[in-house]
Amino acid sequence: MLIKNPIFDFKLKTLLTKRTKYAVKALIALAQSEHNKPMLIAEIAHKEGLPKRFLEAILLDLKRGQILGSRMGAGGGYFLMKPASEIMVSTIIRILDGPIALLPCVSLNFYQRCEECKDEVTCSIREMMKKVRDASIEIMGNTSIADLVRREKEMNEVKSMNNGL
Repeated sequence: MLIKNPIFDFKLKTLLTKRTKYAVKALIALAQSEHNKPMLIAEIAHKEGLPKRFLEAILLDLKRGQILGSRMGAGGGYFLMKPASEIMVSTIIRILDGPIALLPCVSLNFYQRCEECKDEVTCSIREMMKKVRDASIEIMGNTSIADLVRREKEMNEVKSMNNGL
């Protein structure tokens, strides 16, 4: 997704798509559900302020990616297939958007040679982008949904304390 920057009049590429951001928000909501109780799409959408129709497609992709399960009928809905501590942000990105790397020639799972590249071995852009990829994977590959739930709780506690001053 591209965003127009009115100050510099060029387009900025967003690194985290709305699709992935909404997925992470939905997974946080599901992780906060007591005893992994299934939640309806409407509940998740309302709790997180997400568009229901868009969320439906996202949750189906997460189900296909074996992150979520679903149950029909009374008490049904979506639930986490594994503990939130085992669901990494990098996995969600790869399921929904594909590679984490910003160039195809540095992607670990979706490698493609860049068309205009003369020599990958001596390409300084490729070397720099490998460092960006590695740093991104280091952070997102070691950040779980449980980590985000915990961090959100901590930030809400700090906010509550600051509001009480």
